[in-house]
Amino acid sequence: MNSFGRLFKVEIFGESHGKVIGALIDGCPPGIDIKVEDFIPDLNRRKPGAKGTSFRIEDDVPLIKSGVYNDKTTGSPILIIFENKNIKSTDYNFNGFHRPGQADFVASKKFKGFNNPLGSGHFSGRLTLGIVAAGIVAKKIIPEIKFSSKILLAGGTTEYEVLIEKIQSEGDSIGGVIECRINNVPIGLGEPFFDSVESVISHIIFSIPGAKAIEFGEGLKSAYARGSEFNDVFVDKNGKTKTNNAGGINGGITNGNEIVLRVWFKPASSILKKQTTYNFISNEISDFEIIGRHDACYVLRAPVIVENAVAIALADLFLIQKSIL
Repeated sequence: MNSFGRLFKVEIFGESHGKVIGALIDGCPPGIDIKVEDFIPDLNRRKPGAKGTSFRIEDDVPLIKSGVYNDKTTGSPILIIFENKNIKSTDYNFNGFHRPGQADFVASKKFKGFNNPLGSGHFSGRLTLGIVAAGIVAKKIIPEIKFSSKILLAGGTTEYEVLIEKIQSEGDSIGGVIECRINNVPIGLGEPFFDSVESVISHIIFSIPGAKAIEFGEGLKSAYARGSEFNDVFVDKNGKTKTNNAGGINGGITNGNEIVLRVWFKPASSILKKQTTYNFISNEISDFEIIGRHDACYVLRAPVIVENAVAIALADLFLIQKSIL
């Protein structure tokens, strides 16, 4: 439900306008260096502030409540909490409307109306703060593996800065594509079929609100290629390949080459532009307008979320492989 992983287990909790959000991490080996300062660079990468992102600015200082003693992990569960201080719940009185594209409608049905809808509640992108925090710990478990991520496109273009200004002025939003590259990955991570590297990474990637598609290597092009074109031929005894169409994975198992993946994100659903939709109180179609501090392009903040989600998946697969050997 709200947890991920077999040996490196992560649970995220809280609601966008609740008192706190955070992550509970179990299965982290003892003796790993963890300090509050270690979290700051990646947490800052996720923060809003750039043009086109939310005006809701939080401190996002991690409060490590358990599992760390004298700056070392103890082996017991690590509880990391972030306080919500800059909330504005009056923006979420929709008077019978459910926001199109959001989880409001399905959440109210699934949880029989007891869910906290403010700021999208437990479905909010703010919950990705817990994913980033857990990913920072995961990277400590696999320090030899190196991660990088970047925006490839936003709104269908590489020249998205000017477009974001235009979209924001119109009260609209755009999505985009994030690419993540992972190097120094050992050979042999992953299990055939259900715990393939692609399966495990995809599982956690789709926990990121707004993620709609994922590609490994040149996966999209593979449907149009011939085997003679797509096969990655070997060039040395270590398994290095001439090309990397498979994105560093064969048979669901890492092959030692660079892992390459791309994630497609939809536009933010909460837009200031007027929409015409169904009102569940008046039982009629009418105009609906949202107010608030919403991202016109939250993809600007997504690279570090994708990167750290992948780190969680690989840390879990690493510990599984280590337990087998």
